[in-house]
Amino acid sequence: MKRSITRMLASAALMAASLTSFAQSRDGLEVQKARNKMVESRGKTIHYDPKRWDLGALPAYQPRSEVEGSIRLWGNNYIADSNLGAYWEEGFRRYHPRAHLDLSGLKSALIATSGLVSGSADIAANRHITFSELEGFERMYNYDPLEIVMARGSYDIPGWMTTFCVFVHKDNPVSGVTIRQLDGIFGTARDGGWEGTSWHPEFGRGADGNIRTWGDLGLTGEWADKPIHVYGLNLRYNNCDMFERVVFHGGDKWNEHLREYANYSRADGSLAIAANVLMQDLSNDRYGIGWSGIQNQTPQTKRLALAARDGGPYVPLTLDTVHDRSYPLAFDMFFYLNRPPGKPLDPKIREFLRYVLSREGQEAIARDGKYIPLTPEVVEAQLKKLD
Repeated sequence: MKRSITRMLASAALMAASLTSFAQSRDGLEVQKARNKMVESRGKTIHYDPKRWDLGALPAYQPRSEVEGSIRLWGNNYIADSNLGAYWEEGFRRYHPRAHLDLSGLKSALIATSGLVSGSADIAANRHITFSELEGFERMYNYDPLEIVMARGSYDIPGWMTTFCVFVHKDNPVSGVTIRQLDGIFGTARDGGWEGTSWHPEFGRGADGNIRTWGDLGLTGEWADKPIHVYGLNLRYNNCDMFERVVFHGGDKWNEHLREYANYSRADGSLAIAANVLMQDLSNDRYGIGWSGIQNQTPQTKRLALAARDGGPYVPLTLDTVHDRSYPLAFDMFFYLNRPPGKPLDPKIREFLRYVLSREGQEAIARDGKYIPLTPEVVEAQLKKLD
């Protein structure tokens, strides 16, 4: 009897431990706390060797005039949570000792455009501006904000605009897909799409463009009649907006069978990242396809090469194809400014932007080791916008 009771108690203890390990919180504020812990742990880490980037072709910074005063940045918290903001402040003040970067508004990309619209920010640091953010600015000022690319998003660092990678089960014979095929798999029939706040009916397509079985994608034999199971992130996340902009031509209509994932907080307070949890489930689904970050790949999945156009070329995801802009699902980071058409920028703002786009400013990005520096061609195009 005593032995039986002991076994029962041991079993109960194991069950309690198991339940604790699976405990999770979907409460938004608890998830935010877990996210903050994750960002803090990654913010000061150098993930990419600064020496791997040859920045010799970028223009050296040469001040046009000495400037002074405070430059207020709002938005992208990852600039302040890493060393990048401090590096820019230190480097810029070498040339302009009476100038100062106010980084106190770098709390979240979600407030970036609000700071610009209200006049509380000189520069909104953001991922690509969303429809509602852009429309809010346009309704206030009746023109568009000035958009400046400041860095390339990361290859595999969550939070630092990690590149999107498309995965299938390792048994799947597919090795690459086109953007049009991704539209057919993840999207559905639509009447148009958006560029900024402008609606384009020509971006619409019919249900005949849907791809719902692996046979629709060209597979034969046992795969021909198997349904495609689609995995993605929760549609409230801005990552989905970015996926839509590239893959759906700005449309909003997704495959009706999409399996959505959201972040949650584990019992120990750590963050369970939706894109990681998604991949664990995809690992067990022979007929699944999903998009996530390359850092979440499992031994049971494989990545697909992507082609921007039908017929190729099919480009694999690597650190170099993100940097050289040949991989279609990599993204930029931006500065947005309130410049009325035909009006010059405030000299101190222009000088800071010229510094960020210089060899020295991009070396700070490389030194921080998470975002990726810009190519000379992109820098040249951004500098022309400042004059």
